[in-house]
Amino acid sequence: MLLQHPNYSTSTSKEEVFAEDNFINPVPRAVLRSNSPLLLDGTWRFCLDLDDKGLQEHWYVEHSYGDTANWPGSIEEHIAAAKGQQPGNSWHDKVVAWYERDFPLPQRVNGNGSAHSLLQLTFGACGYETMVWLNGVLLKTVEGEEVHVGEYTSFSYELPEEVLQPVNRLTVRIADTMDADIPRGKQESHVYKRGGIWYQTYTGAVRSIWIEPVDRNRLRSRVGVVSIVEDNLVRFNLTSRIHDAGDYTIRLKIFKRKQESKEPIATDDFPLHLEEGQKRQRLVIEVPGAKLWSPEEPNLYKLVAELIDSNGYSSEIETLFGLRKIESRGCCIYLNNKSVYLDGILYQPGAASYEEIKRHMIAMKELGCNLVRIHIAGVDPRIYNLADKMGLLLWVEVPSPHQSSHKSRANHKDELMRMLALIGTHPSVVIWSLYNEDWGAQDIATNEATRKYIIEMYHYMQLAHPQFLVVDNDGWQHISFEGRLKSDLLTAHLYTPDLQRWREMLDQLVSGQLVGVAAYPLVVGDPFFFKKQVPLIVSEWGGFGFVEYGGPKDDDERARQIKLFKEELRKRPIAGDVYTQATNIEDERNGLIESDTGELKVPAGLLRSTPVKSKELSS
Repeated sequence: MLLQHPNYSTSTSKEEVFAEDNFINPVPRAVLRSNSPLLLDGTWRFCLDLDDKGLQEHWYVEHSYGDTANWPGSIEEHIAAAKGQQPGNSWHDKVVAWYERDFPLPQRVNGNGSAHSLLQLTFGACGYETMVWLNGVLLKTVEGEEVHVGEYTSFSYELPEEVLQPVNRLTVRIADTMDADIPRGKQESHVYKRGGIWYQTYTGAVRSIWIEPVDRNRLRSRVGVVSIVEDNLVRFNLTSRIHDAGDYTIRLKIFKRKQESKEPIATDDFPLHLEEGQKRQRLVIEVPGAKLWSPEEPNLYKLVAELIDSNGYSSEIETLFGLRKIESRGCCIYLNNKSVYLDGILYQPGAASYEEIKRHMIAMKELGCNLVRIHIAGVDPRIYNLADKMGLLLWVEVPSPHQSSHKSRANHKDELMRMLALIGTHPSVVIWSLYNEDWGAQDIATNEATRKYIIEMYHYMQLAHPQFLVVDNDGWQHISFEGRLKSDLLTAHLYTPDLQRWREMLDQLVSGQLVGVAAYPLVVGDPFFFKKQVPLIVSEWGGFGFVEYGGPKDDDERARQIKLFKEELRKRPIAGDVYTQATNIEDERNGLIESDTGELKVPAGLLRSTPVKSKELSS
């Protein structure tokens, strides 16, 4: 297994700027290790378990698989391939599928040798429920789960030495349902059926899987970053994984993304006594003369974090990070203490590959966007790396359940926590939505328990993750408690193809009218009186070409209408907008970018605004 490191050099050409992975990171994660993963992507044995009898019949011990499937891919694709059909609606209510393959025992050459190492198996994303066996032995995740729940983020297993053989058999059982209580995003469920804005399910083996040697005592591949830009300070939240309790030192070394010297520009040691298990620890270091990250100047630094034991043995991880601050102040959004207007676009990647998403993001930048709202979906984490380097602000959202219940809120919280653990590294991620259009919180106006949960999550985000702006329920029905909005932004989804009606809606919005502007009241709970004390964002508008939103379907006429609508936005004290949408997806045929090629259907720069000073916004 060869050692691979990323190329952190600064590029000049467009191709080099955006083709950031000239083989820098073959696996979907932001944090890198000084090893080479063994990808298990490719052909697997496959079998659909229609009667859910595989556990009872011990398929993980021995089973005859009748089909094969390519990993990564969806169960839906694999069922269709097995039946010789095009992908489509292929299951209802519940699906169970089994995958199996053999792999040789990898060599463990790990920096300082193999004495301190073990093998770790990681799924980039898989689910909704995943069980894994190695040579017939059920594995537990690093967190101790026999059944991992969730399909949007990565999870890992440490492979037991006593179970490993020269050639090993890996068996995976994946189960999913149409349960409306689990985070689904826009995949169909028992509540919302496919069609219109609801899409086919896309579940199962959806991201890469790999094996790699890791140290027994190490830092995990999750790094939270909070900047204090006025003092050039960075707070890193690190997670240690310890098998041998004892005294350790965490050494932080900071490098410029491109520098000739091998010496760090900052370094510091932090002695710790660590017990067996996992521990999160916040560490603070100064980055002298730090250049801040912004869309115009996406300055990045490299962190190398070492965990050093009492004998001097070192295990390290590395990642890129940037210093930036995002704030909601009165009418405006401030990035690094300067007001910024958000020229955004809604993006629904669906089943797009990493290469396709990369082409889409290049095109969104060419459209003049400085913000991409990744709509209610989980994506390949390398996309966040790409946004960091391109200088694109990202608005991310928790994939929503489809009904409101105690169970759906518990599942929503678990999904939020999993996403936060893995996305907290990136300066590009600036806004989070907890819910969208009250999907999964349909009783937000009438159920105090629903509002209480959302308020608690909003307060948690404020305290634990101050590097983000947080929206409670995007689009309408924001929560007011004692007259205080539990959202950093007052957002509205406004759809009309009529320019005069558009002007009226915007005038109503900026005047503080809360009822009759969007599809539902903008605020619920206690009375709220808007006096420009929170930024206004039109977080969805346009959609021209989609049958439900109206407007022109001809690209030239659509471009002309977008320009007129955008001009009306900028005449008013609004802090940003998000056009719907970037690419076509299923029935929503309203994209500005060709899905396959990334070519623009409308002129470049169409969504870029002329800079407006904060004084003009507040007038």
